[in-house]
Amino acid sequence: MKALILVGGLGTRLRPLTLSVPKPLVEFANKPMILHQIEALKAIGVTEVVLAINYQPELMLNLKEFEKKLEIKITFSQETEPLGTAGPLALARDKLIDDSGEPFFVLNSDVISEYPLKQMVDFHKAHGGEASIMVTKVDEPSKYGVVVMEETTGKVERFVEKPKTFVGNKINAGIYLLNPSVIDRIELRPTSIEKEVFPKIAADNKLYAMVLPGFWMDIGQPRDYIAGLRLYLDSLRKKSSTKLATGPHIVGNVLVDETAKIGEGCLIGPDVAIGPGCIVESGVRLSRCSVMSGVCIKQHALHI
Repeated sequence: MKALILVGGLGTRLRPLTLSVPKPLVEFANKPMILHQIEALKAIGVTEVVLAINYQPELMLNLKEFEKKLEIKITFSQETEPLGTAGPLALARDKLIDDSGEPFFVLNSDVISEYPLKQMVDFHKAHGGEASIMVTKVDEPSKYGVVVMEETTGKVERFVEKPKTFVGNKINAGIYLLNPSVIDRIELRPTSIEKEVFPKIAADNKLYAMVLPGFWMDIGQPRDYIAGLRLYLDSLRKKSSTKLATGPHIVGNVLVDETAKIGEGCLIGPDVAIGPGCIVESGVRLSRCSVMSGVCIKQHALHI
């Protein structure tokens, strides 16, 4: 089984972090955000991940070093111009389609969740349609494009952009499972899969939506990045196999890399990630933040 991750954007909403590295390589919870997705895909049997790259491709190619560690094939499909969210599928046709005829995943690179990908495979096989999309519930649907669907079957009826009257509370979560035939619907040009491709599949009664269980966040801008970190750390805490930091200087959900050093008299938390090689000197107070690799925080600094 294969997957394509859309990583070609400039990441302007997450500046200044994306001025030096592409958004998928920005650390989230102590590792590049794209690794969360690759690891989740590997866990459910995906054998090859295709990265649709454009911005700073020479840096994205460094992800090749994770192939051996993760035991998954990582290949690249490089755009010469931005192709939107559907064009990259047409460009990577030869990498995604093989004789097996299996469906393939497509993920937006800035989505963080518990990645219920196995459930999505089962859902896709059960409905027998052409494409499955993951949707998530939101409190204020008028701010988004809403997916209107049959509650019992999940069949998508239509999409409504920023509805002024209530039509539903589910939005596209940026995780898809598509049959190879979907690529036949896409021209090799800048194209939106959300606005041009999915509505046509829905009109043919072949698009289905699965409601995502657990948390979800688009971490493509600073405020949502921190909100996503809180949700992610809370999810880790609930998993018995994952150990978060403990100690007299830890309050709430805190993730500390084993190579980081924390001084005396600190108070860390809630909702903090401290990355590899970081030094937090004595008397520091941190909450609701991410301290990225190699950062030194001087004594008695405060972030709350």
